Amino acid sequence: MTHDSNGAVRFALLGAAGYVAPRHMKAIKDTGNQLVVACDPHDGVGVLDRYFPDCKFFTEVERFDRHLEKLRRKSAADAVRYVSVCSPNYLHDAHCRLALRLRADAVCEKPLVISPWNLDQLAQIEEEYQRRIYNILQLRLHPEVKRLRAATAAVETITDVDLAYVTYRGPWYHRSWKGDERRSGGLVMNIGVHFFDMLIWLFGPVEAYDVTERSPDRVEGTLRLKRARVKWLLSTRMDDVPAEALADGRRVHRSLIVGDDRFDFSKGFEDLHTRVYEEIIAGRGFGIEDARAPIELVHRLRTCDVSG
Repeated sequence: MTHDSNGAVRFALLGAAGYVAPRHMKAIKDTGNQLVVACDPHDGVGVLDRYFPDCKFFTEVERFDRHLEKLRRKSAADAVRYVSVCSPNYLHDAHCRLALRLRADAVCEKPLVISPWNLDQLAQIEEEYQRRIYNILQLRLHPEVKRLRAATAAVETITDVDLAYVTYRGPWYHRSWKGDERRSGGLVMNIGVHFFDMLIWLFGPVEAYDVTERSPDRVEGTLRLKRARVKWLLSTRMDDVPAEALADGRRVHRSLIVGDDRFDFSKGFEDLHTRVYEEIIAGRGFGIEDARAPIELVHRLRTCDVSG
């Protein structure tokens, strides 16, 4: 059953102290469901009081696992239905496996894995336990992106596209796991994978790719997709934030230019996780195969030679 007495679906969450975790908490609450157990090695999780003040909390994954197993064996009504994974990137596949072994579905932040060959193992475990692993590919649900897809779906000509995503990060970023390529997949994975997913979703499969600059805080290159030639930039440098954004007090710049049209998707991100959760609970979430193409592309971008 995995619902409480009020009909709410029961969730657990790994990585409760992370940057993205509050979006998952809000999505669980906004969809009328319940977070019953959370875990993070860091205990600065006062955000739980805002959303789920009665949520049990553990700082050790082993105790978290043991508690969820106890709930599962107690009764179907006590078991959790989903485990949301907000831990560092390199732990995502391990924590998805933990969820499935607890007979729960996983709801995993991007990227699902860092190395694409790990997707096959996750697919095998899905089959073994007859449970699902869902990925957060929220840009597919952004109103502007959905509108653009509808407008370009029947276009067979090659379109010129320019994508820039700049989000300033201070020195802490490079001292954290996010600045460690072995644990995050580097800039192109950590902040880029869902933008590459968006481009592939809009313009078709990858035909060619190129990286013209690669550093820990700035990566740029080109893509040839079935229906687009793309120039892209990802950066965490302050000097890449446009002056007009700084004038508005913003340190984030998202720009997508398709042909002669500029699509503003700097706003509209606030409720995208809630929309993703609604789709998952309705059985329409994004699964392993949805995540495969962008993860394979990012792996190539991380490992190819820099041209020029």
